[in-house]
Amino acid sequence: MKNRKPTLEKISPEFGSSIYVSRYENYSFQEEVKPFWHFHPEIELIYVNKGKGKRHIGNHLSYFNNSQLLLIGPNLPHNGFTDRLTVNGSQTLVQFKRDFLGSYFFNIPEMESIDSLFERSKKGILFGIKTKKKLGPKIEKFPKKEGFKKILVLLEILHTLSKAEDYTILNADGFAFETEAQDSTKIDIIYKHVSQNFKAHISLDDIADKVSMTVPAFCRYFKKVTGKTFTKFVNEYRVVHATKLLSESQISITDVCFECGFNNFSHFNNVFKEFTGKSASKYRGEVKRMIQ
Repeated sequence: MKNRKPTLEKISPEFGSSIYVSRYENYSFQEEVKPFWHFHPEIELIYVNKGKGKRHIGNHLSYFNNSQLLLIGPNLPHNGFTDRLTVNGSQTLVQFKRDFLGSYFFNIPEMESIDSLFERSKKGILFGIKTKKKLGPKIEKFPKKEGFKKILVLLEILHTLSKAEDYTILNADGFAFETEAQDSTKIDIIYKHVSQNFKAHISLDDIADKVSMTVPAFCRYFKKVTGKTFTKFVNEYRVVHATKLLSESQISITDVCFECGFNNFSHFNNVFKEFTGKSASKYRGEVKRMIQ
């Protein structure tokens, strides 16, 4: 079977609209949405209320539990975000081209802060609790808006986002993930192999062979494309899975370590702390307190 990811997603708004909007709720979600590694020229605003999943945006990987509000710039590769929605949970997605109001609309002085927001979105933006609470209900009602009102409400949302101070740039290390057609298939083969085999040892020989490269050429290529070594990427993937198990399961931290592909508990603890800034036991304790 030919691998088609990360794929250029073709987005078609409804007739008479320049904005694509979709909303999924609990049980309908798994049937309608199949997460895949993709990119598109449209800017994407996504609000998840009561859901759980993995964020994979450019070279950023993390896990979220409960809700999230993201703005993803044009052509920034990303995966679907929700493993599942909880009861009464929902996901609202808004996609639009930067020039949907004309080539120069966001260049006028009054739109300067939104134009700056679009620039920041090229690396992916995650917004904090304050902004989520403020805009979440408005975004959830957005699919019901029509015509002129839809444009006005979107501008209001973008204006609020542009003024928000509680946000994180997800690819903040100066690394811009540029999508190239010929690299798309290679990167997808690598990511897919890691996602299917991260619980076992993945040798550089094996992964380089998967994309028909020598080990030195593969290492140079992967570092150039993702901004990190392959070993770091795999460890990061394992830690993201560990945060999920620590949040959602009752299994012991030792079992979490081995379930995520680490074969040494001390090494697991060191790597987990390197990526999250805290030990696995402290992480689990904080998650429990948050839920309570």
